Amino acid sequence: MKVPINETLERLLQQEDTDGDKKITIEDQGPKCFLLKDDTGKTSEINGTYHVSNLLQELVLARLEGKDTAEISLSKIEEPPTQRISRMIKEYYWNGLTRTMDEKGISALLSDTKNETLEAESVLRVYVPHQDSLALEYYQELQKKLPVEVLQLPKNITPEYVKSINHQPGILSLKLFSKEGKIQGAPFVVPGGRFNEMYGWDSYFEAIGLLLDGRVDLAKAMADNFQYEIDYYGKILNANRSYYLTRTQPPFYSSLVREVFEVTQDKEWLASHLQTAIKEYQTVWMVDHQRLTENGLNRYLAEGIGQPPEAEKGHFNHEMGPYAAAMGITVSEYEKRYQEGSIENKALDAYFVHDRSVRESGHDTSYRLEGICSHLNVVELNAFLYKYETDFAEIIKTVFENEFMSDGKKYTSQYWLEKAEKRNMLANKFLWNETKGMYFDYNFIEKQQTSFVSATTFTPLWAKMCTPHQASEIVKNALPLLKEKGGIASCTKESRGPISEARPQKQWDYPNGWAPHQMMIWKGLYQYGFENEAQELIYRWLYMITKNAVDYNGTIPEKYDVVSATHKVFAEYGNVGTEFQYITQEGFGWMNASFQYGLSLLKPSYREKLNQLITPETIFHG
Repeated sequence: MKVPINETLERLLQQEDTDGDKKITIEDQGPKCFLLKDDTGKTSEINGTYHVSNLLQELVLARLEGKDTAEISLSKIEEPPTQRISRMIKEYYWNGLTRTMDEKGISALLSDTKNETLEAESVLRVYVPHQDSLALEYYQELQKKLPVEVLQLPKNITPEYVKSINHQPGILSLKLFSKEGKIQGAPFVVPGGRFNEMYGWDSYFEAIGLLLDGRVDLAKAMADNFQYEIDYYGKILNANRSYYLTRTQPPFYSSLVREVFEVTQDKEWLASHLQTAIKEYQTVWMVDHQRLTENGLNRYLAEGIGQPPEAEKGHFNHEMGPYAAAMGITVSEYEKRYQEGSIENKALDAYFVHDRSVRESGHDTSYRLEGICSHLNVVELNAFLYKYETDFAEIIKTVFENEFMSDGKKYTSQYWLEKAEKRNMLANKFLWNETKGMYFDYNFIEKQQTSFVSATTFTPLWAKMCTPHQASEIVKNALPLLKEKGGIASCTKESRGPISEARPQKQWDYPNGWAPHQMMIWKGLYQYGFENEAQELIYRWLYMITKNAVDYNGTIPEKYDVVSATHKVFAEYGNVGTEFQYITQEGFGWMNASFQYGLSLLKPSYREKLNQLITPETIFHG
C-alpha cells in the first residue's frame, strides 16, 4: 500500500501514542486498531500493539530515506517477531552502531554526550600515540577543518600522566589506513546509546553476531583495532578514552581472531594477529606481581590514581561520606581535596584499586568483586587465559605446521598445551570446589575460596577447561540456583545479599542477567553435550527479548531483570537502548549479537513457539 508518510504518522500517533513518548507500547491506552488508508482510498485494518508499532517503524524508516510516500508491505507489518527482530538487527542496527575514527566519525563524536559529562570544552580532544606519525599528521590536518584539539601522548604512559589529563578527557585514536589515496578509519561497533567508543569485551561478543550476519568486514576491522591498541597503548583498552589508558578488559582476542580466520582463511592476517596476541598474553597478563599472582593464577589489576573519572557524579558518596562527616566538610569538598592530593586516605586508595579493577573485569559493579577485586583469582579470567593458551596451541598445530616465530622465539603447540595444563591444575587446586560442585573465585590474600555463586562458574565450560565430571556437577548444582524466567541471573539472591539504602543494588548482580554470560553458557553447555539445557536457556533469554520488543516498540536494551523477564530494571547507569523515538536504530551491541546467536542455535520447533510468545513456564518445568 502506498501511503502519505507525514499525514499517516500524525494520525497514527494522535490515536495510539497516548503517553506522548513517540512510541507505541502496551502502556499506551489507544484502541490498538488503526485504519491504514492508501493514496487510492483503499483501507487495511492494523490491529494490536505489535502490528501498530511495526507500522510506526516502517513509516519512520521510509521517512529517514527521504521519502514523502511509503510503500507499506503488510507482510512486514505482520512479520513474525523473531524474523523481524533478526532482520532489523542485520539490516539496520549494526549500521547504526558502526563508528570510525576518521573525519566522518570524528564529526559524529563532536556531539558526544560524554564530553559534556566530563566537562570538556567546545572542542573534542583527540589523543594520538607518540609513535603513530600517520595519525598525528592526519588529525593535525583535521584540526584545521573541525573543532578538535590534537594531543600527542608521551612515549611512556604512566598512571601519574593519565591522572594529570583527567580534567582534559578525550578520545584515543584507533587504526587508520590508506585506501585509494584517502585515509580511512578501521570501523568498529559500539555498544549503543551514550557509548561512542570501542569497548574491549563488548567487541568480541558483537563480532559473534556480525559474523553470523555476514559482516566479516566489521569483525575483522575490530580485531585490527585490537591489534592497534596493543601495539600503541600496550593493551586492549577498556575503551578508547583517555581515562581508560591504564585499564584493559576481559581477554577475548584469540577467540575473535580464530573466528574471523575461520571465515577469511587469511593466513598472513592470522600470523600477524597471533604475534600480537602472544605479546598481549605475555606483557599484559603474565607479568609477575601485576596481573599474575604468586600462586600462578591471574587477577584483574587496573592501574591508576584516585577515583575513576568516568563515574557519575555522586557515585562514590557512600564511600566518601563517613570521611567527609568526620572532617565536618561536604562530600563534594572532600572528594575535591582527595583528588587534588591535599587529603591523603590510604583506605580510599586501596578501595579505588579494587574499584578500577572491577571495571577492568567488565563486571562493573557487583558485590562479588566490591572492595576485594584485586585480591581475587577470578574464575572467568583464568578460563579466558586457558582458552588463549589452547587457541595458540591449536592455531600453531593446524595452520602453521606446529612451528611459529614471534618476537624472535620459536613456539610449538606443546609449549602452549603445557601452559594450559599447568593453569588447569592450578584452577582445580584453587578454584574448583568438589563438595559444592562449582568453581569459585579464590582470595589469595586470605588464602581461601569465596562462597559467592556467580554465572561465571560456567566459564570453564566455554573455555573447555573442565572435565566432563566437573561440567556435569556444575550443570547439576549451579543451573538450578541461577536459572530464572528470562535466563541465567548474574548471581544468586543469597550471594548478592540484602539491598538497602546503605547497600544499593549493583547492576551485575541478581536479579539482572547479561548477554555475555548467556552466550558463553550456551556454547559451554553444547560443548559438553547438554543440548537440552542449552535449548531451554536460549529459549528463556530470547523469549524475554522478543516479548519486550513486541510490547515496547522494538526495544532491545542493555540489560534485563531475568527474574521478572523485563527491561524495567534498577540500573546504576541507566538502561541504554530504551531512550529513542519512533524506532530504535541501534538496539544494543551484545544484546543484538545474543539474539542472532541464540536464534542460530534454537530448534525450529522452539522458534515457532517463540513467535507465538508461549511462556517458558508453559514449555519447561522445574
